[in-house]
Amino acid sequence: MLAAHWSVSPDGLLWRFEIRSGVHFHDDSPVTPEAAASSLRHARAAASPLSRVPIMSIDAEGEEVLVRLSRPFAPLPAFLANYASMILAPSAYGADGRVRAVIGTGPYRVDRFAPPLQLDVARFEGWWGPRPAVGRASYLVVGQGEARASMAESGRADLTMALQPVTVARLRRSPRVELRMVPVPRTRLLKLNAASPLFSDLRVRKALSLAVDREGIAAALLRNPAVAADQLFPPTMPEWHDETAAAGRDLARARELLAEAGWRPGHDGILINGKGLRFRTTCVTFITWPELLPIATALQAQFREIGVEMTVSIGNSSDIPLGHRDGTLEMALLARNYVLVPDPFGTLVQDFGPEGGDWGAMGWSSPDLDGLLRRLAEGPPHDEQRDLRQRSARILREELPVIPIAWSELGIAIGRDLANVTVDPFETSFRLHEITWAG
Repeated sequence: MLAAHWSVSPDGLLWRFEIRSGVHFHDDSPVTPEAAASSLRHARAAASPLSRVPIMSIDAEGEEVLVRLSRPFAPLPAFLANYASMILAPSAYGADGRVRAVIGTGPYRVDRFAPPLQLDVARFEGWWGPRPAVGRASYLVVGQGEARASMAESGRADLTMALQPVTVARLRRSPRVELRMVPVPRTRLLKLNAASPLFSDLRVRKALSLAVDREGIAAALLRNPAVAADQLFPPTMPEWHDETAAAGRDLARARELLAEAGWRPGHDGILINGKGLRFRTTCVTFITWPELLPIATALQAQFREIGVEMTVSIGNSSDIPLGHRDGTLEMALLARNYVLVPDPFGTLVQDFGPEGGDWGAMGWSSPDLDGLLRRLAEGPPHDEQRDLRQRSARILREELPVIPIAWSELGIAIGRDLANVTVDPFETSFRLHEITWAG
């Protein structure tokens, strides 16, 4: 939004972004091409999606920011739209290059930042866009789903996000709020350590997938049978979604695959292989998304039916990347948004590249997938892109480095005092600047 327009050279190696004129940071300093280029250089140096782009240099020239690449990379604008590439003022950085204050350019400036629980903002009168109707707002993190629902019911929250399915029916009857359920491209999935002797055999991963009662989980726990995930990408991502895919539950076939892989039931029904290894594993999950724990409990019972003993470990979301990096993670249940970079390519490169990713593959890689992603990065003709995306999704569906369980929808309660509320399916903005007061 800070670029008036942009262009790319015929060879795809030089991108030019003309900076919108008359824009100021929240400290009232002007947004110049050099300030924007400097901020992007900081973002590139951090562990952000932008660091994965083949950038040679980011420079200012006249009224433009110039990004030079070592090879063509068509999704660059999507990587620049990711939140980690936010353009911050020079005064936002300390001498060591780290961000010490959030000083941006948007319609609201930060008044108070108390991570991880509260963020207070105020309207920035110097914003270049239309003046927002809402003058001040507080964003509160409320971990308990029931507490969030109570705040919506009582009017203590004007806009309440991530409502639990069990509270939605009750809130629909409340005269104080309007309820909306919005599909979002976030998938609940099982991350597996494919380097483990438990999960290295594809037949075992397929057996686990066949043991999952997705329809039952979606209907009973999520109150919507339509979110049962027969593949990683939901129908709302048609370029990546395969309408012909199906992954119904088949316990008999699951047991056959496990037997083919050398697993036999022990005296207590738990599987044992020829080396005497019991099929006992721990699944790490967290309560940031409150539905993950009941889903994990359901999976625990369903896997027990095929002789797999799974213990559920409840911790913090940070436990998953830590376990990935030190190699101790066996299995994790998580929810992954595939458009935080607003092109799924950005997440696939992070999660399923040769080295895997904190929230994706572990001990698994695919040269075929790497080749498809490289071709997508080159910016092939549009009619070729869909085929490449479908083939990429098919590899993930067939190889199962992660096992999809359920897609997501966002439950939102909107206070009757608000009007013109829209929901961003990319989950990157609350669009506060577009909200008006009812009446």
